[in-house]
Amino acid sequence: MTDRALALRLLPGRFAVCRFDPEAALPAWVLHEGADFWSMTRTPDELSVVCDEDSVPPSVTRVEPGWRAFQVAGPIGFDETGVLASVATPLADAGIPLFALSTFDTDIVLVKERDLGRATAALRARHRVEG
Repeated sequence: MTDRALALRLLPGRFAVCRFDPEAALPAWVLHEGADFWSMTRTPDELSVVCDEDSVPPSVTRVEPGWRAFQVAGPIGFDETGVLASVATPLADAGIPLFALSTFDTDIVLVKERDLGRATAALRARHRVEG
């Protein structure tokens, strides 16, 4: 596991995690001009969408709103190990569930807004947290 303290940034806004059937069309409502954060992942079992909470239309019935996101400063090399574990472990030790995303350059960890204060404190014990 990485021994170094990571720089984490709390992203502005609240996010939602949506679930669709695996054969569902990609939702066009995610791709509006003001959307600066979204992620779509399709597996044989589902289509998951993470986006700004305000972007989710009322017609979406399988949605978990109220997430906040911490982004690890990157880029993180593909050969670096333990980055996500070093963020997940203090959260798990504090009893805080998470939802994780990875991109080419970074990892993003979402926690429920109700847990934000405890999550920030747990992460600050090991890392540098901005925001």
